Amino acid sequence: MTDNRAYGYTDTLEAEHYAKALRADISDGLTRTPKSTAPTWFYDARGSELFEEITQLPEYPLWRAELGLLQLHAQDIAVRTGARSLVELGSGSSTKSKLIIEALDPVGLHYVPVDVSADALHQASAQLVQDYPGIRLHALRADFTASLVLPTLPEDGPRLIAFLGSTLGNFRRPARGPFLRGLRDIMRPEDFLLIGADLVKTEQEMTAAYDDAQGVTAAFDKNLLHVLNRELNADFDPDTFDHVSVWNSTESHIEMRLRSRAEQLVKIRDLDLAVHFARGEEWITERSAKFTQDGLQEEMTGAGLRTNQLWADTNAGFALILVTAH
Repeated sequence: MTDNRAYGYTDTLEAEHYAKALRADISDGLTRTPKSTAPTWFYDARGSELFEEITQLPEYPLWRAELGLLQLHAQDIAVRTGARSLVELGSGSSTKSKLIIEALDPVGLHYVPVDVSADALHQASAQLVQDYPGIRLHALRADFTASLVLPTLPEDGPRLIAFLGSTLGNFRRPARGPFLRGLRDIMRPEDFLLIGADLVKTEQEMTAAYDDAQGVTAAFDKNLLHVLNRELNADFDPDTFDHVSVWNSTESHIEMRLRSRAEQLVKIRDLDLAVHFARGEEWITERSAKFTQDGLQEEMTGAGLRTNQLWADTNAGFALILVTAH
């Protein structure tokens, strides 16, 4: 494959990690009231393609806003952190992190992409070591929502941990504090954490971002049903569900939901589970929290993190926040 001196790989997950996690989440989520499951299961090959389409939709400025902020401020981030190691949580294709890599100077930089997808890690890593011959890359397949153990990194110089894409918003408020404190626990005093966060906008703007006119997000939401049919031998009929997007002002998050068009009984054979849906019953398939600038900084403070700098695109409603451990 690639020169092993430049490209290392560590897999901390058992072979059946995905299957076990899927079975546990679906078994629990579809037997509770209201029905609610993790957004993880959207992302098979087709789901990933649909999400790429979503990022280019006019109703969905989040991806472009974060990219724009990184283009404007990557050099400032590099100067402020002086980092020679970059760890990216949920790295995927590492598209946006290239801006940070280039600002930090890839020659001799230690880059650790962290993701649950081995395919995504191998594809992105192979491309990165080709694009940046001097980079030192060590891919880590891990579930960063659990206890995270990083590969050995140089002790000299600060490390920068990047958590982009407003993925923090997929955690509900009670879980965000413990997650952030867990990141703080692996940070040294000289290390930095960079987080992308989607900001509160008008309700119309926020719901439209998750229910576009072309129906791409609806197809993305319903792709979950195809995944469950294939992976768990279920018999969901996507035509019997409607996609809806709802702003939950109490929790300050958008909910994507699948609404049953009729009373129906769905069989999930591999779980030996029959799931009843009433007519009009809604199943929450994703929660995406939206933040205010003040609220975002307060959550960082509550987790023992100190704001170094916050950059915001108020027109698109997105922020990058750079924090250190107290």
